[in-house]
Amino acid sequence: MTRIQLARAAFALMFVLAGSLHFAAPAYYRSVMPPFLPAPAALVAVTGAAEIAGGLGLLIPSLRPAAGIGLMLLLVAVLPANVEMLRQARAQGASPMVEGLLWLRLPFQLVLIWLAWRLSRKDRADHAG
Repeated sequence: MTRIQLARAAFALMFVLAGSLHFAAPAYYRSVMPPFLPAPAALVAVTGAAEIAGGLGLLIPSLRPAAGIGLMLLLVAVLPANVEMLRQARAQGASPMVEGLLWLRLPFQLVLIWLAWRLSRKDRADHAG
């Protein structure tokens, strides 16, 4: 297994596990849904399913490009929830460390978007017969 294949598998696993948590602990995800968004329970389920599908799609060469695009769009779409987590933490008087980590999470979305793009590209092994 090449480094890129290993990174892709780890990234895919991260999304499958994160998506599964939407179904295992939906109350938590509903609690960080921004109040201006409708149907929080449905959005939690849809984003969880999208994370699982995107993660699995990264592992299937023919689906990989579409999975990458889907994950990039998803990472942009969940940004309001990340901002809401920070807003709630500040309102509840979170420790500076927790608040700092939540601030760092915002630009880290760009890293995740880049990884989704990079790991969804075809590699030489995809062309091997």
